Amino acid sequence: MTADAIVKHPPLPKQYGEELLVFDYGEGCYLFDRSGKRYLDMGSGIAVNALGYGRSDLADIAAAQMRKLIHVSNLFATEPELELAGKIIAAAAPGGSQASYEAVHFGNSGSEANETAIKYARLYAKTRRGEGHHRLIAFSNSFHGRTMGSLSLTANPAYREPFTPLIPGSEILPFNDIKSLEKALDGTVAAVMIEPIQGEGGLHIVNRDFARTLNTLCRRYDVLLISDEVQTGLGRCGSLYASGIVGLEPDMITLAKPMAGGLPLSAVLVPAKVNALLKPGHHATTFGGGPVTTAVASAVWDILSEPAFMAETCRKGELLESLLAAEIKKTGMKGEVLGAGLLRGFRFQDDKYDGAWCSRIIGEARNEGLIILKTGADVLRLAPPLVISDKELKEGVNLLFKVIKKNL
Repeated sequence: MTADAIVKHPPLPKQYGEELLVFDYGEGCYLFDRSGKRYLDMGSGIAVNALGYGRSDLADIAAAQMRKLIHVSNLFATEPELELAGKIIAAAAPGGSQASYEAVHFGNSGSEANETAIKYARLYAKTRRGEGHHRLIAFSNSFHGRTMGSLSLTANPAYREPFTPLIPGSEILPFNDIKSLEKALDGTVAAVMIEPIQGEGGLHIVNRDFARTLNTLCRRYDVLLISDEVQTGLGRCGSLYASGIVGLEPDMITLAKPMAGGLPLSAVLVPAKVNALLKPGHHATTFGGGPVTTAVASAVWDILSEPAFMAETCRKGELLESLLAAEIKKTGMKGEVLGAGLLRGFRFQDDKYDGAWCSRIIGEARNEGLIILKTGADVLRLAPPLVISDKELKEGVNLLFKVIKKNL
């Protein structure tokens, strides 16, 4: 990486930093900065670029659709939008879910999808049970977005406190704590929002006993269970939805990141009992579900939902887990591998290797030509394109531990 690849004091909000690496193009699982240096990308634009870079098939679909029609607004429908919604509805619900997904609301981002789900849940509870049944529950280490509704269900105080007060009635319970859940969840709750695997909160996984209790209580009190699969859905964890892996039976599912191959698109899977209550004016979006993004997403869906493709993701996820475990063992340190499929991470069980240490590793790995991420306080996260090869997985892990061994 040379000085030519860096922009200092960019004309962007300061929240993004005073220096940014400028990428020029990508090929497969590699990115190239504007000085020509190559980086193996094991972050996928924060789990977005599931099919990697430079896909001429997706580019051709987008270009062809742009020549036909780019935008018509939500006052009308387009064939790509209808086709994609039909595919999503036709897919099996995760696990033993009793939800009958009747409609798909398209938006532009994960946070927007979660905002939509919150609105639907509030509408459902108020219509069915009246005023005073508006409480919303999420869990420690959760991340559901940065807009005001989704932020109200995001646990990180650093994200929340500058913007308080947030939405009244929003509560954060301890993750995987059945007693706290049983005490808090009753008929005054409109919805519970949960990630099957906490993508930004440390890769903690919902345990099956907790999932079973959550399913039971939500059915008992007619509370909508919302599974935030923005990061875990669409094959990332080796299944179409990670909810099924952990035993969650959601009423609604939110999707986004990999959905349109890097273009902005999100979705909320809407059950019949919610859809029956929706009327014009309850919710809308100008750009969500546009013909270009949905045309590309339809092709992406076909690839990611193919059973053979998901089986390969599982296999490569197991390979990545074993590679990380082997390298941790070689260091002589105590550590644990977290996550599932190709959403993996690890941490050393020593307070010395904290968040500041992780940030240093990420920076030095970038200098070595490797892009990785952090999650939670002290977990190094790997979320490579799902098309990554075994050779590239080994290359990435070797590069990462080359840096780590210099910093132990």
